[in-house]
Amino acid sequence: MKGKIVALIMMVFASSAVFLGMSCASKPEAIVNPKGYDLSKPVKYNMPINLTEISGIAFRHGKSDSLYAEEDENGNVYYLKLGDKKVNESRFAKSGDYEDIAICNNYMIILRSDGTLFTFPFNQVRNKVIPDVKKIKDLIPAGEYEGMYADEKTNRLYILCKNCDDDKRKVSSGYILQLQSDGTTKPAGGFSINVKTIEQQLTGKKKGAFRPSALAKNLNTNEWYVLSSVNKVLVVTDAAWNVKNVYPLNPKLFNQPEGIAFDDRNNLYISNEGDLVSAGNVLKFNYTK
Repeated sequence: MKGKIVALIMMVFASSAVFLGMSCASKPEAIVNPKGYDLSKPVKYNMPINLTEISGIAFRHGKSDSLYAEEDENGNVYYLKLGDKKVNESRFAKSGDYEDIAICNNYMIILRSDGTLFTFPFNQVRNKVIPDVKKIKDLIPAGEYEGMYADEKTNRLYILCKNCDDDKRKVSSGYILQLQSDGTTKPAGGFSINVKTIEQQLTGKKKGAFRPSALAKNLNTNEWYVLSSVNKVLVVTDAAWNVKNVYPLNPKLFNQPEGIAFDDRNNLYISNEGDLVSAGNVLKFNYTK
């Protein structure tokens, strides 16, 4: 009888070990970086004081020799070479809450938080005051907007709402505009991101509403990269906007991520607003195969 009890105990321990082994084996490892990037090792470029509140960033044709940016108080376009202490600026409008910038072939586009667009010829950017500015209103629903991307192959603008009445069904709504040869735009469709999928991946990591602050297309993978500054995450979707992965961002590195762009070598750039004690910055993440 004693031998049978010992054998039974051994069987229970063996079964428990197998169960625990299966549980450990079935638990996926956390993915902390998009493929090709290490989000913990940026090259950091502090911005001059007039870009403390840097928001959107853009390159023309992906060329990283000049970075173009705006900030959310003054109606200026800023341009500089990363690493330079001096920044140049051109005025396109009066003061306002400007949230993103894009370059689409021969035009530059600025997004104001209410969804209003300002477009002007790129070749006028280096004027002290830009003379030919078109103000485009009421093409997208009322709401709060922060993210915009320009596809130079199709001349299309992708604008993602940060906070809209239509988004109560756990989606983030986006709108597509076709940029015309004269700098005007017309509606060309829409898209959406499933916020429920994002929340499922954020369980136990980052809490808070998904409020997109910037977006860019990774032309190397055809994926969309979307920032949410509110809870400091980077969301990666496929070309059809299906969520693939959600990456929590280290708040020590990402003070307030508001802008995102890729250059023509697939390097990733994220801009962060500064505050009273720290400068605004642009973080560069070198692409590695």
